Amino acid sequence: MEKQLTIHYDKIGDILYVNTCQPYPEQESEELSDEITARLNPISGTVKNLEILFFTQRTQPLNLRALPIGKALLPAA
Repeated sequence: MEKQLTIHYDKIGDILYVNTCQPYPEQESEELSDEITARLNPISGTVKNLEILFFTQRTQPLNLRALPIGKALLPAA
């Protein structure tokens, strides 16, 4: 069964959340680029959650089809 992505936009904080699961305390965080943070599984290193801050300010310069993650939700090399 393929993992399901959930996308949530927090209008007050202007943050877009892309999740494969609920965030959990053991996750490690890695900043992929300015104000884009990935939460990683501490064992496998796979990306479980993305947080894109100041989302509406990025709608023009941010190409959502080119987020810096690989096909299997691993940080791109």
